[in-house]
Amino acid sequence: MKLIAGLGNPGAKYRMTRHNVGYMVLAELARQFSASKPQNKFHGEFVTIRDSAGESILLLAPTTYMNRSGLSVGEAVRFYKIPASDVLVICDDLNLPFTRLRLRGEGGSGGQKGLADIIQVLGTQQVPRLRVGIGGPPGQMDASDYVLMNFTEKEQTDLQITIKQSADAAMCWVHSGIETAMNRFNAHER
Repeated sequence: MKLIAGLGNPGAKYRMTRHNVGYMVLAELARQFSASKPQNKFHGEFVTIRDSAGESILLLAPTTYMNRSGLSVGEAVRFYKIPASDVLVICDDLNLPFTRLRLRGEGGSGGQKGLADIIQVLGTQQVPRLRVGIGGPPGQMDASDYVLMNFTEKEQTDLQITIKQSADAAMCWVHSGIETAMNRFNAHER
């Protein structure tokens, strides 16, 4: 059993912000697999999907706000007894160019506070993650203001393509593992 945690902030105010790309990828996966309505569970929105092979994949969108994502992920991991290596965290990364994907099997948080909280709660850096590039803030703009901005109208087409590619990367991780997913999706550039 695998768990895919897409990070973001709850509420309509944040729905289309850069910080919520993790939620957007989960929504795409739920759409692709005709998921039922999510349950409120583990301090998040939670749904189980089944792939074509019948494998169960848990999708979790923590509703704890980004900085407390570990509370939600930790509860689900403990309940299902899932090893950290079978958890994929999907989050935004302002250090990556917009549309760039980067998968890693372990490492630090790179300043992403939701990922940092998950690493801290799980007690290991060996948590696979898919970082979705949102680009950096323009000029002297504060990073925390930038991640809470909506994507521009001009970015929408590329955003939708990136969300679909991120969902494909997540399913590649489920079926083929982190190394194959890294080789296939980390080289992607548009």
